[in-house]
Order: sequence, then structure tokens, then C-alpha cells
Amino acid sequence: MKLTKKVMALALASCMAMSLAACGGSKPAETTAAATEAATTEAAAESTEAATEAETTAAEAAAATEGKDPAEIKVGISIYQFADNFMTLYREELQKYLVEECGLKAENISIMDGKNDQGEQMNQIRNFITQGYDVMIINLVQASSEPTVTEECNAAGIPVVYINREPEAEREAAWVSEGIKATYVGADARQSGTYQGEEIADLENKGDADGDGVVRYIMVQGDPENVDAQYRTEKSIEALTGAGVEVEELVKMRGDWDQTKGQEITANALSQHGAKIDVVFCNNDAMALGALQAIEAAGRKVNEDIYLVGVDALVEVVEHVMNGKMTGTVFNDYFGQAHTAADKALDFVNGKDVDNVYMVDYVKVTPENAAEILDLIK
Repeated sequence: MKLTKKVMALALASCMAMSLAACGGSKPAETTAAATEAATTEAAAESTEAATEAETTAAEAAAATEGKDPAEIKVGISIYQFADNFMTLYREELQKYLVEECGLKAENISIMDGKNDQGEQMNQIRNFITQGYDVMIINLVQASSEPTVTEECNAAGIPVVYINREPEAEREAAWVSEGIKATYVGADARQSGTYQGEEIADLENKGDADGDGVVRYIMVQGDPENVDAQYRTEKSIEALTGAGVEVEELVKMRGDWDQTKGQEITANALSQHGAKIDVVFCNNDAMALGALQAIEAAGRKVNEDIYLVGVDALVEVVEHVMNGKMTGTVFNDYFGQAHTAADKALDFVNGKDVDNVYMVDYVKVTPENAAEILDLIK
């Protein structure tokens, strides 16, 4: 628009000069010169303004491309419970990556302990909103609270990256249809359950420790309302039956991802069912460590007269897989998940497109690859 005005001004000056000449010089020459000079001056001003405007637009475009200065970005993070072994590894890696690799200031990253209390976590989230954080990364205490969290964050214009505990698939689809800036970064718990079952099915005796033709097991669950616990429970047994193994469930109890509860459940089951128990499935490694305590206290020996598998690949558990004190576990790749969660949070802040779900693969941990996994996580 500005460049068009310049052309018009020059054209007007030219026409004025031609018109005056055709009229036989009825105006003094200095008048013609003044008109031409005025038009030229206006055109020059317009040109300068256009150039300045173009430079400003280019600068704004460059800034948009580069995104917000990482040192200015404020990230609010709430973890369902700091006492959780796996989430401790996750949050430590998340903070390290945000600071060392993404360039955020440590003081602009607030990581809160939800204390396994949804009310406490909601207060933390509302404080993040009040304090004007740019983005949140939330490990929900209860996945069912997602609609409320999303609604309040969306109303405040703050994107949310959910981690570890996956909301309902219908809700994830709604983020897309309703244009809500929310995403989930995690790992498909069905895969972890399947891998647990395969680790037992791949044994020479397919987990039938007493050789009677039936694999009898106990299942130590995390939280039955949690989708990860549901899938790990279901898919581990499906993998066994899919391999042609006859199974019988002796005990299935809620352990809330807790080592002490894992020990208590296993001890009670061993007291009640004794040598009938072939396999102990645990939805996570913390409970598996508790189960191991109970197994050893009962005089049983893993990989000889009973089998034990978990999920997460905690350092201590991987070492137990290497020395034969555990049958196997499944690596829940907190490196990949933490890095992806951080990357997507910053993509939101910088106005980039973000999908509604990102999944990171699990990895089986067996005696064959345990040393390699240990090198990675230590």
C-alpha cells in the first residue's frame, strides 16, 4: 500500500509539470519546481515509512520463528506423589532436560508434590494459573480430574501436557475437536503388560514352576482405577494364554504402587497358597521389590520355584534381573517421555502444532539385555 502511494505521488508530480507546460507557463517556473519537490518529498517519506514497516514485519516474523526466549518461560509441574520411585526419576530428568538442554532458568520451573491428594494438586494448578505460568506439565493424582483441570487451564489460556497417567481416549479426541491446547505424553500400558506376560511365556517351562500344567499366579495391582494398572493386569495374562498356557488366578489385590503394600500382599498370598503360586505379577517395580522381600522371607527362590516380574526398570530391579533375583521387568523409558513432554510444552508456548497424544515404547528387560539397560539408567 505504501509503495503504491509513492508511485502515485511521482505520477502526480509529472502530470502537474506537463499540465503547466501545456498552459503556456501560466504559472511561474518556481511553482512547478515546488510542486515537484513537494511530491518527491512525500514520496520519499512514504518510501521510508514502507521500508520501516517492512523491517518491523520481518523482525516480528523472525521473533515468531525463533519463539519465546527460553529464559523467560515459566513452567508449572505437578507430580502426583514425590514418594513414587519412578516419578522421582522422571521429574529429575524432566527438570535436568528443561534447564540443560532447553535453556530454561531453574527458578522459572516450579515442581510441586501432589501428595497423592487431588484437592492438593488442584490448589497447585490454580496457583500456577494465578501466577501466570506459560505452560503446565501435570501428572494427575486421578485421571478422572482431567476435564476440570483442562477446562480451568484452557479458560486461562495455558496449555497442558499430561504425563504418565492417561486421560480417557474420548477426552483426548475432544481436545482436537474443541481446539484445546492439551496433549498426553506417555507409554502404552498394554505394551508393558504384554511384555510382562511374554517374559514368563518365553521361559522354558512357561512359568509353570511346579510342573503341574497350570500357571497359578497372584496379581499385585497399582490402582485398579488407573488405566496403566488395568492394562498391565489384563495384557500380561492375555500374553500367557495367547501362548497356549493354562492359568489360574489365586489373588488379585490393590497395592497402590507401594513397596510395603506389595510386600504385605505377597506375604499373605504365600501364607495362604504356599507352593501353589508359580508367578507373582506386579504392576510396577516398587511393589515387585516388596514382593521379593516376602518371597525370600518365605524361603522361596525366584527363578527356581517361583517367578517375579515388574514394570519400570528401577536400578535395583535391573540389578536383580542380572543376578537372578528377579525374572524380568519392563523399562518405562522416562528419558524419552520426559524429553518429549518438555519439547511439547515448549512447542505449545512457541505456537507450534502439537498432536493430542505421543507414545514412547517400552523395552523388555531380561538377563540378556539387563547390563545394557543398567548402563543407560545409572
